[in-house]
Amino acid sequence: MELIDTMTAECVGKPPYRFRRMIPQDHIRQAVDKLAEQLRADYADKNPIFMGVLNGCFIFMADLIRAVNIPCEVDFIKLSSYRDAMTSGDVNLVKDIDANLVGRHVILVEDIVDTGKSLGFLRRHLMSKKPASLVMVSMFVKERDKLDDAVAEYVGTIIPDEFVVGYGLDYAQQWRQLPDLYVLDKDQ
Repeated sequence: MELIDTMTAECVGKPPYRFRRMIPQDHIRQAVDKLAEQLRADYADKNPIFMGVLNGCFIFMADLIRAVNIPCEVDFIKLSSYRDAMTSGDVNLVKDIDANLVGRHVILVEDIVDTGKSLGFLRRHLMSKKPASLVMVSMFVKERDKLDDAVAEYVGTIIPDEFVVGYGLDYAQQWRQLPDLYVLDKDQ
């Protein structure tokens, strides 16, 4: 997927937290539709459980489930993995799932894979509940030399290793509502 020239893109916010648009909503929509097509082909007859990772997944998950449009269930899990607003720390379970996963096909829905720590934690935790299968779909995956623990099976787009907001992603619980993806403007 082609990235937007962030030097000339629209900006939001004010210094010290001003953001430039990286990926517009129409490119995001195309990536969601492509992921939905793949998931529909792979899970149409399996009645999967889409397991969303709160809070960031909610916009992507809603768009994805509508686009997949197959019989499915929905549940949510919540982790805490930040020491401060921008750095990863230890992963802790805040809210566990409600559904019984034994023998079920689980599609874990994440907004972004940053280091892979959360994904590794979630895979171990959910596999202990004996699902028939477990895969992960992530709208964004940061481009890194090495992810700590895991890689998503379904990826919307790979992005540079930059701090981003929008399309469900936040900074200090703000900016989730933006329909585009924005990157922190370091040239302010």
